[in-house]
Amino acid sequence: MARVCSILLASQIFLLHLVTAAHGGEIYTRADFPADFVFGSGTAAPQYEGAAFEDGRTASIWDTFAHSGRSKGANGDVACDGYHKYKEDIGLMVETGLEAFRISISWSRLIPNGRGPISKKGLKYYNNLITELTSNGIQAHVTLNHLDLPQALEDEYKGWLSRNIVKDFVDFADVCFKEFGDRVLHWTTINEANIAALGGYIDGIIAPGRCSTRSICAEGDSTTEPYTVLHNMLLAHSAAAKLYKKKYLSTQNGKVGINIYTLGFVPLTNSTQDVIATQRVIDFYIGWVMNPLIFGDYPDIVKKRVKTRIPAFTKQESEQVKGSFDFIGLNHYTTVYVKDSPNKKRDINDFYTDMAAETIYKRDPDAPEFEYPEMAWGLKGQLEYIKQVYGNPPLYIQENGLSLSCIYIYI
Repeated sequence: MARVCSILLASQIFLLHLVTAAHGGEIYTRADFPADFVFGSGTAAPQYEGAAFEDGRTASIWDTFAHSGRSKGANGDVACDGYHKYKEDIGLMVETGLEAFRISISWSRLIPNGRGPISKKGLKYYNNLITELTSNGIQAHVTLNHLDLPQALEDEYKGWLSRNIVKDFVDFADVCFKEFGDRVLHWTTINEANIAALGGYIDGIIAPGRCSTRSICAEGDSTTEPYTVLHNMLLAHSAAAKLYKKKYLSTQNGKVGINIYTLGFVPLTNSTQDVIATQRVIDFYIGWVMNPLIFGDYPDIVKKRVKTRIPAFTKQESEQVKGSFDFIGLNHYTTVYVKDSPNKKRDINDFYTDMAAETIYKRDPDAPEFEYPEMAWGLKGQLEYIKQVYGNPPLYIQENGLSLSCIYIYI
């Protein structure tokens, strides 16, 4: 059996070594791209490591959510077993020609109680993994939190819903910067901050699985919690970035960023209503994160529609969040059509009613033709939008393309 798992796992296959693509009759190879253009792949601790309860690792909110049965029976107990087989996987990456590999640190493996003593075995694993990557000429891009907050902190104070998370996150980041920063030059604090807030606190479809719909979630308040969570994530991110610049930048010379999920947004029709709604949706999905990072506050339309349900930045917090990144990580997979929907009825006022628009993923009788082979322009459009609106910040496309679970080929 040939095992090809980690390099194809659930995320971003940008391009592999000397992959050729026919486009307009031309063939492209690695040599057609600048030398400093980095091709890589990646995954996350819950998707890759396995060994969920080995060597002192404790449960994360993702483990708890998965074992609740709400993830359709899937869990990360074994996953791709990268905890035991990372050397074999890195060998495959070398054969493939990957130049970078994005991993995440399981907070509950490194610091099992969320704070306090560091696990010696957890520390050894990440040191070995990162060293194995870098010694084989593969850049290690590290994400600090990828939907897997320690369950201990969720139990103690509801995790991202509490301001207590800011200090604990900074302390966790401090450990990672100190222990791995001599080999890691690219740090992403939080993966898909906007989707973590929406999926975990409105839809209830990812950890910690909170929402107002009691037929789905045992607890949660979708009217306020996503806004509180995203606010605390921005504060935690900016505090960790501030720490890095103060304590580690001069010796490690690394970069710290944050990741957001982007969609391509296209008006369903050329009506004024749909065009305005499309901009409103962009402000809610993307401006919700980007505006504080660039301008120090949420978009005006978001504040106007959400009112007191979204936390306000103090002057000090605004100054800390503004400019608190060296790069923005983008995850992008598809494009949606936007239809103005000011009177759409939902049981509660939440992000979706605040946005007052529908996003249509699939073919709709009233929609233009939706052809997947031509959807690459959605990513191009988002890159151009961020460049023009937010002053051309440094960007990494950290996820893009095809999502796959573990793949095994038997020969």
